[in-house]
Amino acid sequence: MQDRYPRSRGTQRCDIIGAGIAAYDGFLDGEWNNTVMLNEAIQKSITEAETQSKRKIREINVGVPGEFTRVYAVETSVTIQGADPHVTPRHVEKIFANADKQLSPVRGVVVHRSPAWFMVDGGKKTLEPVGLKGTELKALVSFVVADTFFLDDVMARLRDMNITVSGFFSSSTGEAMLYLLEEDRDRTAILIDIGYLCTDVMAVEGDVIFQKTLPVGGGHIAADVAEGLSIPLESAEQIKREYVYGISTISQSYTVSGGEGVKTETFTQEQVAAVLEPRVDEIADMIQECINDSGIKLGSWSTIYLTGGGLSLNRGGRDYLSAKLEKPVRDTVKRTIKLSSPIYASAMGLMDLIIDTIEARNATSSGVAGGIKDFFKSLLGG
Repeated sequence: MQDRYPRSRGTQRCDIIGAGIAAYDGFLDGEWNNTVMLNEAIQKSITEAETQSKRKIREINVGVPGEFTRVYAVETSVTIQGADPHVTPRHVEKIFANADKQLSPVRGVVVHRSPAWFMVDGGKKTLEPVGLKGTELKALVSFVVADTFFLDDVMARLRDMNITVSGFFSSSTGEAMLYLLEEDRDRTAILIDIGYLCTDVMAVEGDVIFQKTLPVGGGHIAADVAEGLSIPLESAEQIKREYVYGISTISQSYTVSGGEGVKTETFTQEQVAAVLEPRVDEIADMIQECINDSGIKLGSWSTIYLTGGGLSLNRGGRDYLSAKLEKPVRDTVKRTIKLSSPIYASAMGLMDLIIDTIEARNATSSGVAGGIKDFFKSLLGG
């Protein structure tokens, strides 16, 4: 599968020449739901990608799901001295050294470290402080720490397949950085990814400063429909995908067939709503509680975005969630030509983050030839 993959500024970043997708039982509460079938799913996806690309995969970059990560936002500062005090790269390096010390000790492995913002003498927040005059440089540094269980387990499984892990990256961070507009990130934004078995809630101010995984998703909605209507899960999945939210003035019904020898059944909008919407309401309540407990201050300028296959694919789903949260909820900006479905938002965000990191490792560290932004990419891209 070939795909032009653009960066946010519109230039071409890479070609996707192969993509392997395999269904599996997922994870919950920091554990795999089916460890026996996991290797088979990994091997199937790799084989499919190899077949499409006509290349052998020997090295791989792995995304760490939100379920296996924790986000820490560390605020720290350094004093700027001298007859003509202004921020230099040395001050930025000291900021990160201080943040590292404040973070330690922490369980797990840091897979992402980036500035959310810098501030000189209490002035305007910026990501380019070098050269600014002042006596104090303050910063909020975002760390994503991965669970060692996930890292060790995945490395062992891939090693058995003769594949080397080149690096681990935060899937949530990549998704937020790719799909949230820069101006929205600067004003603090929320990204909600409702998946099949879990929901990721991320707060972004410059970078991801809060992330929590809720143990509910689209699969729980389908399970409630199956139980409430006494139909097979496969039929419930069909209804869940086709369900239209917010219908009140038109007649809507849902017809499913259980297969050969099983009669076709039709359910009204009211019948489905009675068993489906309570679970969606619960998910919305959990999201709202998560945002309230995060300590993140959202202003009237803050934006909430929705992605993932659990709700955003349904007609009226985003508006339904918006009404429950009592705040406007938007769809994420389309960033890719193929694999553009919200289902693949996490994977595409991960790819963007990996490319950013590769570019950062190759960037000049002088802070002059490539510009100030390139300097920070070089400094933080490990």
